[in-house]
Amino acid sequence: MIINFKNGFTLIELLVTISIIAIVTSIGVANLLTAQKQARDTARKEIINHVQSAFEQYYAEYGEYPATDYGAAFESGTEPLDPKDSAPYTITWEVTADEYCVCATLESGTGNASLPTGTSCNWSTSDIYYCGQNKQ
Repeated sequence: MIINFKNGFTLIELLVTISIIAIVTSIGVANLLTAQKQARDTARKEIINHVQSAFEQYYAEYGEYPATDYGAAFESGTEPLDPKDSAPYTITWEVTADEYCVCATLESGTGNASLPTGTSCNWSTSDIYYCGQNKQ
């Protein structure tokens, strides 16, 4: 009587298992990178909204925007930085006593403006920039 025990896995079974693990891992990494970009873009939009609030409060108190010292509008004395803070992801500032435009470059393409020229935000549609401008 011959007993034939089959121990272990075949090469095909191992290759199929490794392939499935690789596919699931690559999908997970792609989703993680997308989520990180969206989180940084949300932070950028919040920064722009906070900058607008700071500038409007400064305007309410002094009757003009802080054209020469942006930091004066913020309690800490320094303007906020982009979450990534490396080119091209920076926050750009154009401020005069009468108006301002603050823009951030987005990573996921959900912006509200094209790159402004001067202190007036150009509000034509674009997927790259998110801007805020004076409310006065």
